[in-house]
Parts: sequence; structure tokens; C-alpha cells
Amino acid sequence: MKDVDPELWLTACRVAADSASVALGGLVTRADREQTLGRGEGGDETVAVDRAAENAVVAELERLHTAGHSFTLVSEELGIRKFGQSDIHVVVDPVDGSANAKRAIPFYSLSIAVASGPTLGDVEVGYVKDFSSGEEWTAVRGDGARLNGEPLHERPKEEIEILSLEATLSSLVADHASAFVSVADRLRIMGSCALSLCHFAAGRVDAVCSLRPIRCVDIAAAQLLAVEQDLAIQLTDGTPLKDAPLDLAHRSRVVAAARSDTSDHLARTLRRIAPASRSSA
Repeated sequence: MKDVDPELWLTACRVAADSASVALGGLVTRADREQTLGRGEGGDETVAVDRAAENAVVAELERLHTAGHSFTLVSEELGIRKFGQSDIHVVVDPVDGSANAKRAIPFYSLSIAVASGPTLGDVEVGYVKDFSSGEEWTAVRGDGARLNGEPLHERPKEEIEILSLEATLSSLVADHASAFVSVADRLRIMGSCALSLCHFAAGRVDAVCSLRPIRCVDIAAAQLLAVEQDLAIQLTDGTPLKDAPLDLAHRSRVVAAARSDTSDHLARTLRRIAPASRSSA
């Protein structure tokens, strides 16, 4: 595991998560939480919950840098910032599920991935903290996936009973829902792709599909839980998961299932309904 110390980074993630939770707790009203503060480097609207959480996480990362650790930060809001010279990349989504967080719907998370290089295949540590339930999801490459420190034992069903849809607009759901009638018995739309992938890795849902293209910051940490559980997860634009760049430019839909043939079927279903080129997928 080149240059990445799991214990160091998991400790840093926990401190950052605690600080972010305190910062979010100071945004009491909906008006406080959903105040628009501009646009992040990823192109999406930045609201107060995003900024508060990111500031707390970046403060911890700055402390690490001061202590002698170098890395490149890739954050949905701040963009790409170098803290010294190192191959290590720290990929942060300060609030995955911002729409939920703005409305105090209890399903939103902090996602941090630590990689030894510039691609998803280089991710060595994944950390996702559910701000509402307090559940902590972690993965270390080669050492498994855990929930609150305990190894994950349950797996998704091979035949899909519950399919979790993410990156959903009502128009996209209307376009896609009928195609999933023969694929899954039930649908869930929960609003945090990182958490949905964690729930998938733990067998709480049986598959995940994003209906519109998403960036690596949304899945960088949680995909490692699925990989460590030996589950099938892929991008639909044709890019091998391990080769996807840890940047804010590349976007693709993502699908995940217990078996690779089921994942392939989900990917084909998405392509058939809404074909997309690699550049726009």
C-alpha cells in the first residue's frame, strides 16, 4: 500500500467527520442550510451545508499538512488543491445528499477516499459517515469493508428484490422506471449515492443505478466497500472502474449488483433507454 497509512487517514477522517457534524449542527433552520453561496468547482450549486462541511474537513487536512503529510485534495466544492508534492490523492464530497441535508431529511453523508495515485483503482482507504444515523462505513484495500468497525457479513441478493436509484430527477425516473419492472421487485430513491453504495455493500439493497452521470467524488470511497465485498460495480461509459480519473471532469453513470451478469444487464438497460457517448455519459 504505497505511501498510504490506513490508520493515519482513518483517524483523520473521523476527526474531520466530527468537526463537519458540529459545523452542520450550527445551521439550525432550513434558510440557514440552503443559503446559496455560489458554484463549486465541480459545477454544482454550493449551499451553506456544503461550505460548512468542507471548511471543517479542509481544516483537518491542513493540520495534517502542517504535521508533514503531503497530498492532492480533490473536492466537489473547492476543486483541486495541492498540499505539497505527493502521489496521494484525497477525494472529498463534504455532503453527499445535499438536497436531503438542506431539508433535514436524515440521509446524507461525508465521503472521503484516500488514493496512492490518480485513479479509482488507486483508492486504498474509503470512509463514509452518515451524518444522521452516525453509522461509519470504512474500507481498506485488501483488508475488507466494515460498518462501525465490524466486518460486513451480509451480501446483496443475487436476484434483485430492492434496486436503489440515485442521481434522480423526476423526468429521469419517468423515463426509466418501466424498464426496471422486469429487473427488480421494488425501487428505493434515497438521495445519497455514497450511502446507497454502502447499503448495497452490506446487503441492505440488492443493486444500485445512477440515472444520470456522476463524478468520482460521489463514489470514490463507497466503491471500495463494494470492491472489497467482491461485488460487481461498473461505469456505463465504457471506462474500466479502476481507470476512472480522480478529477472533477469525468462523469459516468454507475451500476452495481451482486453478480457481474446482473450488473451488465443493468448497464445495458441504462444505455438502451438513454444512450450516451463517453464524453457526456
